[in-house]
Amino acid sequence: EQVALIGRNGMGKTTLLRSLMGLVADCRGSVAFAGKNIARAAPEAIARAGVAFVPEGRGVFGSLSVVENLTMAARSATDGRCTWTLDRIFALFPRLHERRGNGGHQLSGGEQQMLTIGRALMTNPDLILIDEATEGLAPMVAQDIWKTLAVIKGEGVATIVVDKDFRSLSRIADRVMLLSKGTVVFDGTPATLQDQPGTLERYLGV
Repeated sequence: EQVALIGRNGMGKTTLLRSLMGLVADCRGSVAFAGKNIARAAPEAIARAGVAFVPEGRGVFGSLSVVENLTMAARSATDGRCTWTLDRIFALFPRLHERRGNGGHQLSGGEQQMLTIGRALMTNPDLILIDEATEGLAPMVAQDIWKTLAVIKGEGVATIVVDKDFRSLSRIADRVMLLSKGTVVFDGTPATLQDQPGTLERYLGV
């Protein structure tokens, strides 16, 4: 399932993703993943369990090449499969193949976002958390990212995607969760939310 996590700035979207990834130490409640409670587990344990994170700001290692950024993350899935390989990432992002010898600091913002998504896929995850998927990207580059997310969905990888572009998200997401001050105020299909203009106006201003 691909879930769109939306809401105005400061409503808790990034905090929620960071909590799921174990990067917020003081969180309460439980987080069920693959039948286990991973709340308060260390980030590396959550990553080994099959969760990958594409953070806001991307977190590319500038002193490492594109190939090094990708291969440092490479591992098989929890069940041993290796669906996502270096060749597969380069097929998905031809621009990264062209720039494979360049350092992370030499890439454009769009290329860095491709690299960060590719690095997450190299862990062969069961779930990817993507924070601000297209923030700051040119429209044409953003369209490439949306197409990539559709491919990931087609491969059966679950995703939770945060982005301000509700219309683009609604075209690929199976479900939308709308946050307001840390509380879920809507949970349903994109079509259902689009039929509630009052909700969109109140919580998104669109």
